[in-house]
Amino acid sequence: MAPSRVLLVFVFIPAELLLGSGSSKCVGRNFGHDSVACECNSTYCDSVGSVTLPPLGQYSTYLSSVAGSRLEAGRGRVQAQTNGTGSGLRLTVASYQKYQRIRGFGGAMTDAAAINILSLSAGAQEQLLRQYFSSEGIGYSVVRVPMASCDFSTRLYTYADAPGDYDLDNFMLAPEDTNMKIPLLQRAGAMSPRPLSLLASAWSAPAWMKTNGALTGKGSLKGQPGGKEHKAWARYYVRFLEEYAKYNLTFWALTTGNEPTAGRMTNYSFQALGFTPEEQRDWVALDLGPALHASSHPRTHVLILDDNRLLLPYWAKVVLGDVHAGRYIHGVAVHWYMDSFIPAGISLGTTHRLYPEYYLFGTEACAGWSPADRGVKLGSWERAEQYAHDIIEDLNHYVVGWTDWNLALDRTGGPNWVKNFVDSPVIVDVERDIFYKQPTFYSVAHFSKFLWAESQRVGVSASGATPLEFTAFVRPDASAVLIVLNRSSAEIQFEVWDPAVGYIPATAPARSLLTIAWNTR
Repeated sequence: MAPSRVLLVFVFIPAELLLGSGSSKCVGRNFGHDSVACECNSTYCDSVGSVTLPPLGQYSTYLSSVAGSRLEAGRGRVQAQTNGTGSGLRLTVASYQKYQRIRGFGGAMTDAAAINILSLSAGAQEQLLRQYFSSEGIGYSVVRVPMASCDFSTRLYTYADAPGDYDLDNFMLAPEDTNMKIPLLQRAGAMSPRPLSLLASAWSAPAWMKTNGALTGKGSLKGQPGGKEHKAWARYYVRFLEEYAKYNLTFWALTTGNEPTAGRMTNYSFQALGFTPEEQRDWVALDLGPALHASSHPRTHVLILDDNRLLLPYWAKVVLGDVHAGRYIHGVAVHWYMDSFIPAGISLGTTHRLYPEYYLFGTEACAGWSPADRGVKLGSWERAEQYAHDIIEDLNHYVVGWTDWNLALDRTGGPNWVKNFVDSPVIVDVERDIFYKQPTFYSVAHFSKFLWAESQRVGVSASGATPLEFTAFVRPDASAVLIVLNRSSAEIQFEVWDPAVGYIPATAPARSLLTIAWNTR
């Protein structure tokens, strides 16, 4: 529960709150949930800006909380006492314990996201993209791109809808690509300080390739792996890469298809293509892998699964256990839905131990997807906590990156042709030419802004039982980052012990997310 003084501010100044620190503060709006959303327009938006660490012997902190802090910056001096700071709880960083390296964080440029971004004025569009991708933004480096339509489209389509076009002579990108997604990806790439890692996922093959003759519902590819439909579907992937390359957009990776179990369900409501793990294994070995290898994009990574982690480690055993398929595969893509049904150690941890040469990558997550908690909730800190908890849990179980779902949605959580409305870190209000940065935006920022590519997870342990959740990394420049989530209703004082530099006194306010960063040399 927020401190009473913040609640009093909401009562007496309900129109607008300036929250945070520095010259660029959050314009907080209260929509009746447990915290605020930050309002942005064409001329103003809060920003943490470019981050530089203080000299050796000092540390920086960045705090977001239910009470309204949004990446609020602070500094302090590392203490060199022999016995610590006197805090009852100590988090010890063990830099010699080394684990996976970070690849990146980001979100998805769906049709819906592009529609919403482009619905704003030119100035507001630029502002929104800068918040995600510029050096002053939150460091997004990964963008997932649906291949043709998904539920977050306004219509059903693929790039090869002409029946029997096995050679894909009529393959053509859609207006949604050429008029919306591609221009926005080019703009995002131009403002990013590093090349964007684009990730492609397909929802469905053309209806004429499928057993049910439809993009939706229960259906898989006709025939068998190695057959003409399976080879045409692999060729479709290559053509997609080739067409985007004409716009100077190259893909770091592609997945074998979004949520293959969905196409095995009866009357699935939106686009899906069913695969069993055995079918996916053989399609990669006989069709997709060879097609990519022979193409002009042989270095594009292939990620299997692209579905919920409860399917692991079984799915990985079937696919990666096959030497013919495994040689074309680089990683395993996981979604966050239904995470509560299986512990991360059993699914992610076991998969890593069995197949350490393949990386784990989070490719989709969103709040508001559950029927019990559906749609947009402007200002929901609880959802920010859900994000942070999941990211920390994933990172602590060998995941190398985490991708949110839609980059931007409207006030209803769409558009979505099947009305599968959800939430997004950015919500657009086109009538007012503004957008709101949700608490979830800042939740991801605590990771994406500070965990640069090639940052390596290191050991960290608590001196006793604590409700705090945490993860630690050493960045390529040898600086250290510790991210701490406090979901409890009590303030928790603790100290960080890094043998390389000393003790850092810290406080995690009730229901807060704290990033601490310091130089080690």
